[in-house]
Amino acid sequence: MKVAILGASDKPDRYSYKALQMLKKYGHEVFPINPVKDYIDGVKVYKSSIDIDTEIDVLTLYIGSDRLGALTDEIIALKPKTVIFNPGTENHDVMTTLTSEGIKTIEACTLVLLRTGQFTSIV
Repeated sequence: MKVAILGASDKPDRYSYKALQMLKKYGHEVFPINPVKDYIDGVKVYKSSIDIDTEIDVLTLYIGSDRLGALTDEIIALKPKTVIFNPGTENHDVMTTLTSEGIKTIEACTLVLLRTGQFTSIV
């Protein structure tokens, strides 16, 4: 699957970094998004979701819920099939808006979904 990571980090102690590594390990194509990084472990980083020019299956969120409202239009424009709200990113207003746009939303941990074999069934 093609998976975008909003809030990708190059810091090994961050969950977004761990998700990037694990998604690659499980064979998924990753599209990290971070406005200040160019590459993370050799993977091209996109400054914004609007810079991604391919269809995305899953968008996994690793930014504070208070910042999501301003990014809702960009998320809708990306047209992911599913958006994962990882712990700490939950924003029910954004979830409602995305759902009304036909985008599936779930509150879950990307790492747990991968480790338990549930990740591929969320789309």
